[in-house]
Amino acid sequence: MKSLLSFQIFLHLGAWYFGSFCLAEVLLNIYKYVAFPNTFQNLFINFGILVLTGLLETLRIFTGWKGNLVQNVYLIGISIVLIVPGILGVLYIMLWQIYVVKLEVILCSVQLTLQGIQLIFAIISSISIYSFVLFRNGIFVQLLEVDDMWKGRDSFDEMRAKFDAINEDNCAIKHVADLKLPEDTVSHLPDIKEVNINPVFPNRTALLHLHNMALNRAFFFSYILQSRFHRPAINATYDPGMMYYFLSTIADVAANHKINASGVYFSPNMASPSYKGFVNKTLPLFAPRTFRVDDYNDPIHLERISTLNTFETKDLGAIPNGNYGLNYTSNFYRINDWYKAWLPDDAHLKQLHDTKTVYDIRFRYANNTNASFSFHGPRGADENPGPVKWTRPYFDCGRSNEWKVAAIVPITDIYPRQTGFRHIEYPVYTGAIVMELNFERIDINQCPKGMGNDEPNRFADTAKCKKKTTECEPLHGYGFRRGGYQCRCKPSFRLPNVVRRPFLGEVLERASQKQFSTRFDCEKIGFIQKLPQQWVKSPEWLRNHYLERFHEYKNFSEDHLPKYNVFERPGGKLNIDEVLKFLWSVDEYNYVQFENEALMAVRLANFISSFLQVVDTKEFFHGTRVADLPLKEDQMMGEALALVMGNTRIWSAGIYWDQNKFPNRTYFAPYAYKKNLNTRRFHVEDLARLNSTDQIYTNTEEWFKILKSRWSNYYGDLEKYWIKMFLRSKEKGDDLYLQHYEHFPENYKAANIGHGYWTAPYFDCKGLVKMWKISYAVPFFGWDSLRNRIEFKGAVSVSMNLNILDIDQCQDKYYVPNAFKNTQKCDEKTSYCVPILGRGFETGGYKCECKQGYEYPFEDPITYFDGQLLEGEFLNMVKNAKTRFDMYKCRLAAAAREGIHCISVMIPVVIIALSWVSFIRR
Repeated sequence: MKSLLSFQIFLHLGAWYFGSFCLAEVLLNIYKYVAFPNTFQNLFINFGILVLTGLLETLRIFTGWKGNLVQNVYLIGISIVLIVPGILGVLYIMLWQIYVVKLEVILCSVQLTLQGIQLIFAIISSISIYSFVLFRNGIFVQLLEVDDMWKGRDSFDEMRAKFDAINEDNCAIKHVADLKLPEDTVSHLPDIKEVNINPVFPNRTALLHLHNMALNRAFFFSYILQSRFHRPAINATYDPGMMYYFLSTIADVAANHKINASGVYFSPNMASPSYKGFVNKTLPLFAPRTFRVDDYNDPIHLERISTLNTFETKDLGAIPNGNYGLNYTSNFYRINDWYKAWLPDDAHLKQLHDTKTVYDIRFRYANNTNASFSFHGPRGADENPGPVKWTRPYFDCGRSNEWKVAAIVPITDIYPRQTGFRHIEYPVYTGAIVMELNFERIDINQCPKGMGNDEPNRFADTAKCKKKTTECEPLHGYGFRRGGYQCRCKPSFRLPNVVRRPFLGEVLERASQKQFSTRFDCEKIGFIQKLPQQWVKSPEWLRNHYLERFHEYKNFSEDHLPKYNVFERPGGKLNIDEVLKFLWSVDEYNYVQFENEALMAVRLANFISSFLQVVDTKEFFHGTRVADLPLKEDQMMGEALALVMGNTRIWSAGIYWDQNKFPNRTYFAPYAYKKNLNTRRFHVEDLARLNSTDQIYTNTEEWFKILKSRWSNYYGDLEKYWIKMFLRSKEKGDDLYLQHYEHFPENYKAANIGHGYWTAPYFDCKGLVKMWKISYAVPFFGWDSLRNRIEFKGAVSVSMNLNILDIDQCQDKYYVPNAFKNTQKCDEKTSYCVPILGRGFETGGYKCECKQGYEYPFEDPITYFDGQLLEGEFLNMVKNAKTRFDMYKCRLAAAAREGIHCISVMIPVVIIALSWVSFIRR
C-alpha cells in the first residue's frame, strides 16, 4: 500500500497558501486599523483568532503529512478532527469580523476550498490505509481459515526438530529411522551428465568437489590395484601399503576444509595391504577412515584454539570376529547406506567379464618406450546410473557424531587375485570410496518449485516472499537454516524508493506478523513501455558521446589484429573485445573459479608430503606386518592420471620431482593429459625423457623455478597437521583391537592452497595439449637424507582450459589487478553491474540492475538488462549500424505513477480555476 500522492500534494500546496494567507491577513488588519474607525480591542481579537487558527492549521497539516507518509490512520484522524476549528477560524475572518474587505472574501474562499479538498482526500486516505491494514492483518481471512504462515509448521520445522533430536548421547538407543533424514532434504545434487553443460550453482560447488574427489580416489585405487597386469614383473608386489591408504584419507580431509571425512571400505577378504606371508594375505575387513576432530581441548594445542588441522584415523575393519555391531558390512551397522550403495558385488559369482567400464591409457616412459594398458574403473558419465551415488543425510553415530552426507564411488579390481589364470578372474567392485560433508553446511532452497528449482526438494515453497509482487531468489552461504533467499520484485514491479536492495529472507523470517503484513511489498510500475521493434542508427552526436566514454573503441574493427601491450595503446585502457581476441591477462581473483581444481592438486601435494615425512620404509614391525615400500613410478603415474580422470575441467596434471629426489631416479615427472573433453582414453608421459639442458622441466618451467626458489630454505609458513592413527593390533583374530600408531600423535608439514602459484594464461604451443590454459602448481616436501629437516621435493601442477573461465567486467577497487574491470556497458547513473556465472571467456557476463529510485521501463519477463545484449548493441553503434543501445537504461521511478493520481490532482485544480473565473466576473 502506497501513501496517497494527491493528499500529499494538496497538503504541500495548502501549507504554502496558508502561510501566504496569514501574512495577507496581518497586513489587511493593519490596513483596516488605520483606514477605518476601529478599536485596539477589535484588532487584538482579530490577531488572537488568526494566531490560534494558524497554530491549529499548522498542527493539522503536520499530522496529516506524517500520517499519510507513514500510513498511520490515527495521525490522519487527528488531522481530520483539527480541520473543524480551522474552518471556523476562516469563517470568522470571512463573515464575522466588524470590517470585511472583498479581498478577504476571495482569500478565505480559496482557503476553504483547499481545506475541503484536503478533508476529502484525508478521509479517502484513512479509509484506504485502514482497509489495507485490516486485510493484511488477516481480519477477513481469519474468519475463514487460520493464518498458517506464522502459526503453522512447515517442512523445515519438521526436519529441524528431527535434526536437533539426535545427539551423541542418545543416538545409540534411537531407532534407525531417526538417524536418517529423507533424501529430498538435499536438493540439486551434482550430476556428472550436467557438469559440462549447465553452470553449477555457487552453493553446490562444495558438493561438486566432494563428487570429484570421490571419483579421483576411486580411479586411482582401481588403476593401482590392477597395475599388477601392467608390467607384471615390476608391479607384482606394488600394491599400496597400509600407510598409503591411511595417509591418502588424511590428505583428502586435510587439504579440503569443506570435506569432513574420507574412507576406503573394502568387502570381506578383498584387501591385502602390508600383511605378507608366503603369499599376500587378505584381511577379513579393512576400512581406513579419517575425520576432522575439534582440537579445542586437545593437550597438543595449548592455545585452546580450533585449528581444523587435527585428524583422527581408524581402521574400522579392526574388530573381533563375530562382532556384528561394529561390522560395517552387517545390517546391524545401522548407518552403512554408503556400503550398500555398491557392495557387495557378485559379478565374479555370476562369472561376468563385461559389467565394468574399461578405460584405455597410453604410456610413454623416460626411455622413450611406449605401452598401452586398459583397466576397469567406475562407471562412465554416459552410463545410467552414473559413477557417483549419494546417501541421504545420516547421523554419524559413535564416530564423528555429526549429520553427514556422503558421495560413494566403487573401486574395481580383478578377483580372485593372483590365480595365474586370467580367464577365471573377473572385474569386481571390491571396495568403495566414501567422502562425507557436514549436512549443516549444505544450503537449502526455500523458493517455490520452478525452472532451476526442480524436484525433489522438501524445503520448496517455504520462503516468505509475497507472491503477488515479489519472487524468490536463493542466496548461498546460509547452510541448513532459514533465510537463505531474497525477495526480488516481479516484472512490472519495482522496489519502493526508500528500499536499497531486494528484501532479505533472513529479515522476513524474523519479522512479526504485523511487520510482514505492512512491509516487504513491491510497487506497481504505472507506465510500461514495449520494446521497440524498429531499430535506427544512433545520431552522430550520441555516438560520439559514447565513444568519448569508451574511447578505446575508436577506429575499432573486428578484422583488426590488436596490440596486446597495454602501454602501446592511447590512454592505457583495454578494449575488452580486442583483449578477448588476444588473451593476455587475467586477475588472480578470478582463479577462485578454479579453486576446486587447485584443491585437488593441493590434496596430492599434501599426501606426498605426509608420506615422505611420516613413513619410514626401513621400519620393522612384529608379526607379518611389513613397512610400506617407497613411492613407485606407477603410483605417481596413477595419482597424476586420477587428477585428470576425476575432474573433467582438468586437462592435464603432472608431478614434477626435483633432481635426485625421487627414489632411484635423477628426474621424474609423470604428466597425464587428455585430448578430448569427455573421453575414456587418456595419456601419461614421463617428461624426464626430455633430458637435455634446454628441454628438462626444471629449467623450462618458470613456475617450478619460482616455487623452488621460494621454498628453498624457509618453511615456517607451511601448515602443520596433527594425525592420530589407530591401527589394528594384529592381522585378525578374536582378540583384535585398535591400538595407537607407533608414533602417536604424528605430525607433518605441507602447503595449503595459498602457498601455490598461479600462472598467467598462456597458449601451450609446444605442449601436448595445445590450447589456452591456466595452470596452478603447489610444492610438496619431505625429509632430507639425514631426516633432520624438511626440504623441497617437487611440485604438483594442474592445467585448466581458459575458455571456461568467467571474466568480471564490473567495477572494482582501483588496486584490484583485473584487466577487464569496468569494461561493462551499463548506464552508471541509473544502474549497477552484477556478474553472471557460466558465460565463459566472453563479453557480456553481467547484468545491469536498476539502482535505488529507478525502475525497469519495459514489458519483459526479466527486470534487468542482459550484458550480452548490451555488448551486441554497443558494437552495432560503434560500427554505425542500427542499434537500441541508448534505450537500455533504467527510468526514474517517480516518473511512473498511477493515472488516478494525475486525475485526482488535476480535477481540484480545474475546480479552483473555474471558481476564480466565476468570482472575478461577478
